[in-house]
Amino acid sequence: MAHSDVITLPVMDDPKPAKKRKKRVPVAAVVPEEEQQRRRRNVARLAVLGEEDGAVKRLETLLFGAEDELLDRLVQEDEERTACLLEEGDDPAGRSDDEDEAGRPSRTAAWVDEDDEQDEEVDMTHRYRRNLMKGGAESTMSKQKLQQRMKEQFQRSMGGTPSWAQSGEQKKMRKRTAEEEEDDEDDLLTRTGNLVASSTTLPSGILRIKKCVDANSARPSEDRLTTVQFHPSAQVVMTAGLDQSISLFQVDGRTNPKIQSIHLERFPVHKARFSVDGETVIATSLRNKMFYLYDMMEGRVSPVHAVRGLNEAKVMEFSVCPDGDTLLLTGTNGYLHLLTLKTKEVVSSMKGNGDISGVAFSHDGSKVFANSEEGEVYVWDMRSSRCVNRFTDDGCVRGTSIAASLNGRYLACGSQSGVVNIYDQEMCLNSANPRPLRAVMNLLTSATSLAFSPSSHILAMASHLEDEAVRMVHLPSLTVFSNFPVSKRKLVYRANCLHFSPNSGFFSLANNKGHAPLFRLLHYNDF
Repeated sequence: MAHSDVITLPVMDDPKPAKKRKKRVPVAAVVPEEEQQRRRRNVARLAVLGEEDGAVKRLETLLFGAEDELLDRLVQEDEERTACLLEEGDDPAGRSDDEDEAGRPSRTAAWVDEDDEQDEEVDMTHRYRRNLMKGGAESTMSKQKLQQRMKEQFQRSMGGTPSWAQSGEQKKMRKRTAEEEEDDEDDLLTRTGNLVASSTTLPSGILRIKKCVDANSARPSEDRLTTVQFHPSAQVVMTAGLDQSISLFQVDGRTNPKIQSIHLERFPVHKARFSVDGETVIATSLRNKMFYLYDMMEGRVSPVHAVRGLNEAKVMEFSVCPDGDTLLLTGTNGYLHLLTLKTKEVVSSMKGNGDISGVAFSHDGSKVFANSEEGEVYVWDMRSSRCVNRFTDDGCVRGTSIAASLNGRYLACGSQSGVVNIYDQEMCLNSANPRPLRAVMNLLTSATSLAFSPSSHILAMASHLEDEAVRMVHLPSLTVFSNFPVSKRKLVYRANCLHFSPNSGFFSLANNKGHAPLFRLLHYNDF
């Protein structure tokens, strides 16, 4: 062949034609129509919100100006307002007459009853209002006077206006008074010894008194306390009781630390007393004829087993004579025995009718008063041991206690019925039928303890047969203090012994719980 042969192959039809590639469609193109409409609505809503924010911003700018301009305007207005108030003499702090210092609105009545403004008379004989009457002439009373009387009665029962009912000014005054009293206490507790009180006359009605830590808080008794007594010249208090111990504490009103405590084996103490010089403690028990002498200077305890000339089965009750060298022992069958501490022997005896229930010395120590269970009071001369007077305690069936004031003016006699008669001491020395200055009937059970304050302004009286049965009498007016003990609050329980500090600054008592509650009498500046 001259040229290459070209072989032409026939084109054959493909029995399976090739598939066309599908073109990819964007995802957005396949979004359902409903979803697209929802998105368009959201976009439109956001646009509207943006327009509203802009409108609000434009409105704020229109009303207040820009932020810096607004601050400048407020400062300027405040300065102008302060200047205006100063010119008018008002409070620059912006308080109105109806606001207090804290900016709170002052308290006003929630409502005003027009009937209260009327001067209407109230029937005071009604059983709910009888206790508010002060006499038969007050059978009727105006509403205003009745409200005042109820307010006074509430304040007496609470010991003054409670803090929650006081105004702001009253609270400030109360705070200042408390600070002054605290300063007085600090000054008081830095001094010791027999200080001369410079207080003026004690006011009646409300006794300014403060509860301190118990006198024996550093060592409470495990049994009933029978004795509490302040030292005659040091800032010390003694307690003794049925737990067979005698304890001494320093009085500071805050912690009252213990100084010393002694234990007397198988000797439950019935009564303990300091000697006149304060260097010795005399203690008797319930069933023993023996008694103890505790020399505090040497720290020596000496038992006295036998007393010459004493024909008694036991020695329980006694009193320290003001001369300091003798004891007056209370015997049985109306006997009183005078015992010298130097020789431990009885030098004389005195006898009355019926058992002796209590003795008290006159202010100079030359006479001794003794009341008997027969209701009679005897007056003996200490030098001659002779009875110089005798009288019947007014209305008394059985005498239980007696006490005499140091100023020589008062004599108090307690009875089994709870009545305490207060006499003029001079009348008791000279009259065969003295009449009491006042019969105090605030105790409902037997008056077992009586004690005059050294200032002779207060008489404390108590009964150990009932809880909180302690009362204090204001002697110049012969009225009972209304705020002691505290109403509905147990502090005292059953009191067995009462005593005042040498200058009436403190008062304490021994109770059946083994404690000696201590109270500060705020009227007095000295211990």
